[in-house]
This record gives sequence, structure tokens and C-alpha cells, in this order.
Amino acid sequence: MAETYLVTGGMGCIGAWALYYLRRAGKSAVNFDQSTDRHRLDWLMSAEEQSEITFVQGDLRDTDSLKAVFAEHGITRVIHLAALQVPFCRANPVLGAQVNVTGTVNIFEAARANGVGHVAFASSIGVYGPPSEFPPGLIPNDAPQHPRTLYGGYKVCNEQTAKVYFYDQGITSTWLRPYTVYGVGRDQGMTSEPTHALVAAVKGERYKVGFSGTMQFQFAPDVARQFILAAEQPLDGAYGFNLGQPSATVAQFVDTAKGILPSAKIEVADNPLPFPAGFDDSELRANFDAIYQTPLEEGIATTIEHIQRLGDRI
Repeated sequence: MAETYLVTGGMGCIGAWALYYLRRAGKSAVNFDQSTDRHRLDWLMSAEEQSEITFVQGDLRDTDSLKAVFAEHGITRVIHLAALQVPFCRANPVLGAQVNVTGTVNIFEAARANGVGHVAFASSIGVYGPPSEFPPGLIPNDAPQHPRTLYGGYKVCNEQTAKVYFYDQGITSTWLRPYTVYGVGRDQGMTSEPTHALVAAVKGERYKVGFSGTMQFQFAPDVARQFILAAEQPLDGAYGFNLGQPSATVAQFVDTAKGILPSAKIEVADNPLPFPAGFDDSELRANFDAIYQTPLEEGIATTIEHIQRLGDRI
């Protein structure tokens, strides 16, 4: 049977890269998104290439609409990425809960109604909370969760919801927890500033990253490919995994960029983010055939080259 992939939030950074790789692999893909703004997709694909993707404008809060999309397009694989990010959840908690929590329930309901037995979706390292809650070292996959944002709390709810759908309905699921994603298309969100800095550097502009600290920088194309694999390789249950990568400081990210582009005029504020330095990805490695982790220098160089090719388009 031919596979058809549903990507929710394909107008976002990771979603756009997921659609890019699905199309490149010749897979049938349906993008479900409330937005019609294709600027991130335009940075990755031509209009002709995008014509091979089916675009459906819709609202995650509309249960019946989602069920109809599954049925009409014969969805067999699900990559659920759509969500409101930290600032939007803080500004409008009710809407944040409706989109991030109810929207995820609706994805599972649509899957159940249409006989789709597996869902891959995005959680976040925001489920864990500040480093003061943990001993030194990488945070294990099963560490206690102490979110300090509504967004993180909603993601905890999503993870628990997924477990209940497995217990009650037998629907398996895999969720991944990205950290600081960077690369072309990462132009929104609290930790998007390192990517903004690269764009500014290519344009010869000054930029000051508003935060510092140690974290895991994850290349957007890698994250997208890991989500595709999570959709394609169901496990027998409902499981979540940290994404890995060697930890680095924001200053190291910037120094690496300057080594590739010596003309870069990037500074870093002395403002450490209240997040742990890194998360253990050993469980991810133990459960999947491939792990996508581009070395930081290579990822930054590839991003700079991509920005240069785009020129005034970005």
C-alpha cells in the first residue's frame, strides 16, 4: 500500500525540512497548517517542487476537519509538529492549551478514527525544567519533569496523552525532544537568535545574541530526518526520546561561525538561559537504525552557504 505522510506545521522550520526530505524521497506528503505563509518552504524548494506536496489549510482544534483530512488523503504516517511556542502560550494560555493540548488529542482521535496505528510528534526539552532540579551531567531520558513554562506543561500533557492512547487504543507513538534548533528556516522562537546571527553575518550586519550558556545545538535538517524516521519505525508502545549532540556554549557557536566567516560581527550577551547543558540520547541510539547529528562546524558552514545562495531572498 502506498504511504501518505501527514505533516502538521509544515510551514514551520522543522516541518518545512520534513516536507523537503519527504518530497526528495518521492514520498506523498500532505501539509496541514493554519498558516499559508510559505516563506520557509521557498527557502528550501522551488514552486515546482512544492507543487508535488498537498497543502491543506486547517485548524488543529477542529476534530472533524482533521478526521476528514486523514480519510480524504489516505494518511498512513503522521508527523505532528504544529504547536504554539513559548511566547505565544505565555501571552494566551487558553489558546496555547487549545492548540497544543486539544490539538494533539485531535491528532490521536483522527488517527484512531482512520485506523492509523502510529503517531510521531514533537515534545521538547521544556518538559524538564531548570538545571537546579538535576545533578550535574547529561539529563537522562527518564528524568523527572519539572516544567517552568506553560509550553513545557502542555508538552508533558501530550506525552501522557500518548501513553493513554496506547493503553486504551493500542496506538503507538514516538515523541522527540529537540533543544536549540538552528539552520535555514529557524527564524522564530526563543532560541532562534543563533540562526538570526548567521543571517546577519552573511549580510555584513552586526548582531548580538541575547542569551548565553551551554546547550545542544541541533541542525534543523537532522531534526526533521529524525522525525521522519520516528514516523517510519514504530516501537511497541509510547516512548519519548531526547535528541543529542555534544554540548557547546553560545560563544563557541559564534566563534565557529567567525572561523568560517571571519567578517562576522556577532556578540553574545552575558545572559545564561535557565536550561540544563545537555540531554542524554543513549535511548534514542538504542532504538533507531539511524541517528542524524551533523557536527556543529559542518552544520554552521552548510547554513552559511545556504544563506549566501538565498541572497536577498532571506
